[in-house]
Parts: sequence; structure tokens; C-alpha cells
Amino acid sequence: MTQQADQTFDVLIVGAGPVGLSLAIELGMRGVTCLVIEKNDRVGYNPRAKTTNVRSREHLRRWGIADKLRAASPIPRDYPSNIVFATRLNGPLLARFENAFSCLPERNNLYSEEAQWVPQYVVEDVLRQHASSLPGVTIRFGNEFLGCEQSDGGVVSSARDVASGASYRVHSSYLVGADGARSVVREQIGARMCGEGGSMRNLNIVVRLPGIDKMHKHGPAVHYWLINEDVPSLMGPMDKDDLWYFIATKIDPELDPKKIDYIDLISRATGLDIDMEIIGVDPWVARSLVADFYRKDRVFLAGDACHLHPPFGGFGMNMGIGDAVDLGWKMAATLQGWGGIGLLASYQAERRPVHERTIAEALMNYGSVSNQLVQPGLEDPGPLGDATRREVGETILATKVREFKTLGVILGYRYDGSPIIVPDGTTAPEQSPGLYIPSACPGSLAPHLWLADGSSLYDHFGTGYTLLVTNGDVSASSALVQAAERKKIPLKVIRPADDRLAWRYQAPFALIRPDQHVAWRGDLAGADADSILNRLSGAELH
Repeated sequence: MTQQADQTFDVLIVGAGPVGLSLAIELGMRGVTCLVIEKNDRVGYNPRAKTTNVRSREHLRRWGIADKLRAASPIPRDYPSNIVFATRLNGPLLARFENAFSCLPERNNLYSEEAQWVPQYVVEDVLRQHASSLPGVTIRFGNEFLGCEQSDGGVVSSARDVASGASYRVHSSYLVGADGARSVVREQIGARMCGEGGSMRNLNIVVRLPGIDKMHKHGPAVHYWLINEDVPSLMGPMDKDDLWYFIATKIDPELDPKKIDYIDLISRATGLDIDMEIIGVDPWVARSLVADFYRKDRVFLAGDACHLHPPFGGFGMNMGIGDAVDLGWKMAATLQGWGGIGLLASYQAERRPVHERTIAEALMNYGSVSNQLVQPGLEDPGPLGDATRREVGETILATKVREFKTLGVILGYRYDGSPIIVPDGTTAPEQSPGLYIPSACPGSLAPHLWLADGSSLYDHFGTGYTLLVTNGDVSASSALVQAAERKKIPLKVIRPADDRLAWRYQAPFALIRPDQHVAWRGDLAGADADSILNRLSGAELH
């Protein structure tokens, strides 16, 4: 086997999916060198993620590529993000939800970017192009991680070029496993996935269905839930040229997927006689698992490598992007010398409660998929069938709304109890899944506003910390600014001319983290600037 010369980067990232690429962007934009290696080519994979939620799109906006993703999507921006429940595509309507996942293209003070219905491979392509354009970011496909050894000075990893068989070693300060559910990095550090194993078997099919949008009366939607006893399932558009996804939610666990007649399955589910072409098939089992630890010294886990859950609610990829953002700015700060020992230590403390809360929500959604919503006689004609359909429709409206109206989950999470947050004695309002109540209580996502000049508040934040002056005297920030300069903590001071900010933030000053969460708020008069910044930068352990 050929041995190549050793290579050195600040960070080695294993996995070039959305999580690994997002981490590379977060690091690269801050001048951190990183190598991303990926064993596969990431081409032709069946995408499970199709929703890029408002929080992920806000990160893309921060990276300057939200418009690029919008333009790249094969699904037009004005395509309705409706959810239709029917017995079959040629059957009666049971229920309908509009503007699912907050995809409606209109300005909303709660967020700076609407969600987007777009297949994961398109998201990956946009992320990959941007990451590759950043100085210091190197991406290699067809390269396999083999193992690593740690020391006080860093990590030495072994890797191999799959095509040539040539091996090489990578020296890095940190290693991040963003290599998915079967993470080799996780195995390397001995972390175990804990929780519920596989339950119901499911089947993803990517299929070309020419003209299907004109063969039913339910109108455009991103999900069509087909509620019947025969083939309970859901489906929807995925790409141009009539490419759709189809998910059967009730598959006999004893049945070999290779022996299933997929064309017959889809024909029965839709009730339509249509020519179709099967593009790809992906059997999967829903799991609810969290790693027992996310870090061993200089090696970290992110995304599916440390948490797995059913896909209902569209949280998975988006939660992994959130991991990358949280870990990325902290890792960059540590490498650049202004992040203290407690900064990276806060990664698991902050992210794990978010994972557990979101997984619980996904499990709740998974408890009412197509086969659990079926009632005997649902497709019967006449008054009895009408009554059954009405009853099932009412159940759907009552139970499924939390799956499609999710702002309270994706924007309402907080980093309560984080060692790098300065509490102010207040308690943030409780968030329900479908209702997001903005709060500037430390640990919460900074409340957003479209400002009087038409700009987004978030667009004024810096890449480091931002001191938001809502109605205080900017000159009162001088001690904090000077302390930040001494500690080499990047700090930007902004004073937007918008009277609503004082009411929104309930304080004259608020310190916003690089990830747009509130780290501290209050009055700077008499405040101990050094103590505040030591806590926020992880220089003090709590």
C-alpha cells in the first residue's frame, strides 16, 4: 500500500453531508483550515431530508447563500407547502394544512428566512460549492477514515484514498465525526447509542410519475398522506421531471424488500393507473437513539453520529446543522485563542437537551403516521363511510398540526443552564410545538425583527459577539469594548434605530453570541465587563 506524506489541518471532519459541510463553512469563514473527507461520492443518494427549516435557512443567510439555495431548488418558491390527507390520490379528501413548516414567501418578524422545500442533495450541492470556495477548506470524496490516536497536542488520523489505495496521516488539533448513523468515529472513541431501537419498518421509494399532478383533484402539496388499510403511505414532489418520493409506513418485517412489487404498491396506494419508473429504493427502520457522550478529548460527534430519531417533523438534517454551528464557532474561538477551556466543554451541555426535546417531538409525530390513522370502513360509500371519514379528518386536524406547525420547536429551544450563558434571574416563556414566543431571556434565540429601514436585525450582527444597544447610551459600552479588545474577543456594537427593540429585549443592552443566541442582557452601568466576558468565552468554569 502506498503511503502519502503526512498532512496538517486545524480540524479534520469525517463526513461530507450537510452537517460536515456546514461545519466546514462555519470554520472556513473564520479562517480555520479544515479537511473534509467522505468515503462515498454523495451522488445518487435517496434523500430523506426535504425540508430546510427556517433556522437552517437563517444560518445559510448568515453564510451568504440563502438566495443560492432558493435559486437552486427544483421546487419553485411559490409552490404551496400544503399537506393533504386523503384515502388515496383518487379518493376523498380527509384534511388539509396550509403553509406547513412556514414556507410561505413573505416577511415575518419571527424569523429572517422562510423555510424551503428542497431535496437534500440540492442543499448539499450548494453547501459544498460554498465550502469549497473558502480559503483553507479542502474536501475529498472517495477518502476513508481508518482510525485515530490522540495526545495532548492533537489528533493523528489515518485515512485512505479508496480508488488508489494510498494511505496517509492527518495531523489536526481536533477531529469531528459527522459520518452519520453508522459513524466510524463514534466507534473509534467508544461512544454508544442509547435508547429505543428499531420499531416499524418503512420503505422510501424515489419514482418518476409522469403527469401525476394533473391526475388528481387535491391540488399542489408537498405531502400527500394516503390513509387506507391497503397501503398506508405518504408521497410528494421532490424534483423536476415528475420525480416524486413515496414512503410506505407499514411494511411486513418478514418481507424481503427485494421481493416487493414497487409499481403495484404505488398503484394501489394512489388508486391511479399510471406509468412509472422506479429510480431508487431505501428501506429504513425508525430509531430513537442518543450517544452516551459527544466528545472524547479532542474528538467530537455531530449530527446523526450522536442522535437519531424518526424523520416526521423534518428535524434531523436541520438539527445536525445546528450542531455544526454550535461546535464550529466554539472550535474556531478555541483555536484562535480567545475561547477558554469551558467553551468546547459546553457543546454537549447545550446541544444534548435540544436533541432530547426534539426527539421526543419526532416520536410524538411518529405515533400518528398513515397506518395508525386508518379506521375500519374509511373507504366505504354512503353515510357511514362519510361519518368515518369526517371523524378521521377531525382526528388528523387535532393530532397532526404539531408536526407541520413547528416554530416552537425549531426557534423556541434554549440553552438553559449553559456554563457560558449569564442568567439574569428571569424565566423564558414555555414554548408549545406550534407557537413560538420570542424571548431575550439569556440562552434563548435572539428575537428577530425586520427593522424600520427594511433590513433584518440579524444582518447587523457580527461574526463574533454583538453588543445590541436597544435604548441605552452607546458610550456606556466602552468598558466592555476595551475588555473584549484585551481578551481578543471579537465584538461588534450596534444601535439600530428602532424603538421596538427595547420592548422586544426588555433590557438596554444584550450580548448576542456568534450563533445568534442571547448570552447576557442587562444594564452595563456598574457591570463587571471582565467577569461577563470570562463567562461567555469559557474562561470561567461553572
